Amino acid sequence: MPALALPLTLLAWLGRQGTRAVAISALLGMVLPPLSALFRPLVEEAIFVLLVLAFLRVDPVAVVAHVRRPKLVALSLVWMLLAVPIAVGSLLKVSGLTALHPDIALAAFIVTAAPPIMSAPAFIALIGLDGALSLALVGCGMLLTPITAPLIGGLLLGESLPIDAFALGLRLTGLLAASAGMALLIRRFAGNARVVGAKEHIDGLNVLILFIFAVAVMDGVAERFMAAPLFTLAVAALTFAVALTQMGVTLLVFSRVRRDQGFVIGHAVGNRNMGLLVAALGGTLPDLAWLYFGLGQLPIYLLPWLLKPLANRIAADQAERDRDHGSAAPGG
Repeated sequence: MPALALPLTLLAWLGRQGTRAVAISALLGMVLPPLSALFRPLVEEAIFVLLVLAFLRVDPVAVVAHVRRPKLVALSLVWMLLAVPIAVGSLLKVSGLTALHPDIALAAFIVTAAPPIMSAPAFIALIGLDGALSLALVGCGMLLTPITAPLIGGLLLGESLPIDAFALGLRLTGLLAASAGMALLIRRFAGNARVVGAKEHIDGLNVLILFIFAVAVMDGVAERFMAAPLFTLAVAALTFAVALTQMGVTLLVFSRVRRDQGFVIGHAVGNRNMGLLVAALGGTLPDLAWLYFGLGQLPIYLLPWLLKPLANRIAADQAERDRDHGSAAPGG
C-alpha cells in the first residue's frame, strides 16, 4: 500500500545499517534517562519480540543441517555453558565475593551462563567467517540453556538466586517455546518466501526494538554516573574486560582448531544473551547487577565494530591457507 511505502523503505534502510545502528542505539540509551525510566517496564516484552524476530531469521531446520561438526559444537557448548560459569563461580566463592556481594555473583551468573547473542551468526557471516558454526552454537545453546542455567544457578548462587532453579528452567523453556512458536505462526501465515524476502525489514524492526531495549536497560545508569562517575566507568570497563577475557581464554583453549573457527567460538562465548536470563528472572535485578547488565550491552553492541579488523585479518589468513593447501594438493 502507498501509505506504507515510506515506512517500509525507512525500515529496510535501517536494517541495512546493521551493527552501526545497533551501536548508536546503545550509546543513545545512556544519554536519554527520561526515556530509560519510561521504557524499563518494557524489558521483558522487548526481549520476547527480539527472540521472535531472531527465530524468524533462523530456520530451525537450518540449525540441524549446520551441525556438521558435532564434536566441535559439543565441546564448545560444554566449555561455554558449563566450564566457564563453574570456573568463574568457583573463583568468586573462593574469594568470598559470593557471600559478601551477591549482586556481583548474580551479574557473573547472567554473563557466563547465558547462551550466545542471537545476532552472532549475522555478524560472523558478515565478515566472512563460519556462519554455520555460529548458527549451530546459538541454536544448540538456546536449547540447552533451560537445562544448564538452572543447574549452574542452583550450584553457584544457591539461596541468593532470585528464583527457584526449577522455576527458572520452566520460565526459560516457556519463553523460548512461546517466541519460537510465534515465529513459526508468522512464518506459516506469511509464507517462508515472504519472510525471507523481508529480511531487511525484519532487521530494521530488530534495530528499533534493540533501541527500546538498550534505552530501557540503561535506566539509572546516567544517575549512577552523575553520583559516582569513576565507579560507573570502572563497571563499564569491567564489562569489556569480562567479554574480552572470555573470548581470549576461549581462543587459547581452542588453539588447536582452525583460527577462524576459534574466533567464532570465542565470539559466541564473549557475547552472551544476558537479556534472556534477565527476562526469565522476572525482568528485575538488584541495583549493582542491573548496572552491570545495562553497561554490559556496550561490549555486545560495540565489539563487532572494534573487532571487525581482527576478524577480517583472520578470515583473509584462513582463505590464503586454504588456497595454499588447495594448490599444494595433488592435481591442484
